Amino acid sequence: MPKNGEPIEVEAGGRKVRVSSPDKVYFPARGITKRQVVEHYVAVGVPLLRAIGERPTTLKRYVDGVEGEWFYAKRVPKGAPDWVETAKITFPSGRTAEEVCPTEPAVFAWAANLGTFDFHPWPVRRPDVDHPDELRIDVDPPDEAGFSDAVEVAGVVREVLGSAGLTGYPKTSGGRGVHVLVRIRPEWDFIDVRHAVIALGREVERRIPEKATIAWWKEERGGRVFIDYNQAARDRTVASSWSVRGTPRATVSTPLTWDLLTEVDPDDFDVLTAGAFYAERGDLHAPMDEQAFGIETLLDWYARDERDHGLGEMPYPPDYPKMPGEPKRVQPSKARDDT
Repeated sequence: MPKNGEPIEVEAGGRKVRVSSPDKVYFPARGITKRQVVEHYVAVGVPLLRAIGERPTTLKRYVDGVEGEWFYAKRVPKGAPDWVETAKITFPSGRTAEEVCPTEPAVFAWAANLGTFDFHPWPVRRPDVDHPDELRIDVDPPDEAGFSDAVEVAGVVREVLGSAGLTGYPKTSGGRGVHVLVRIRPEWDFIDVRHAVIALGREVERRIPEKATIAWWKEERGGRVFIDYNQAARDRTVASSWSVRGTPRATVSTPLTWDLLTEVDPDDFDVLTAGAFYAERGDLHAPMDEQAFGIETLLDWYARDERDHGLGEMPYPPDYPKMPGEPKRVQPSKARDDT
């Protein structure tokens, strides 16, 4: 047996992966170690590969554990094994990068050894990195709200998706929020897909205005749950299914059914329990790949809102180049009239 702290090897998908300092504590509040994070990713390697395989993926790395500084690795780290494949992506600025593109479960164990907690995949596959095949709805409660509020709004998201002929699959974000995923045909670009999420968010807001909002500026949200439409913009991502989150508890973003979503607490799923949940329940999002949907109805709604209600483009994130048709990128209380 290796001595405490000496490197070990784990097997992931038939490949042996070296783990350095396996007993390094990553989550001090619970004593969870690097070894346990790696073992989590070994346990969920199969469904995680189904979810993000062949996707350009940003690594969110906590090399000193959850209490240390973290950073996004948007380029493949130096010294990566030759079996860690890449995909070329283009940022909004026009710059490009070779990003990690998982093609086998061992990639997750390798990345966890580098201090990766979250995997942030683009909503595209390597053969076509400019046309998303996944619609992602980020249901984000404010500080004064909680998971139950996000679940309530996510239920309305489900209803609106149904009205548009789409089927969504929910998961915990690993925090207090909910993510809803929809498999779509890769026939639309990032601008169209973002417009589809905007249209969906506006309809959710109409149905439950006291609880949900699509307002970009916090001062306009009034404590309501935010449908973060900008997570559908190019180079904006959410943590994948089965990702470990940087919370003291080491929570895990976990795929659920709609029935389970109303019964669970997000703290039920962490590094020590998520693998067992998968072993018992299986991959609850596997059916998502059985049918890819179109977003024509959502885009019709977007065009209708623009034509009939004067609701067009909405602000992009602050680091984005100015986009066509975008309104002023300044919060309303600080805006001044043009002269």
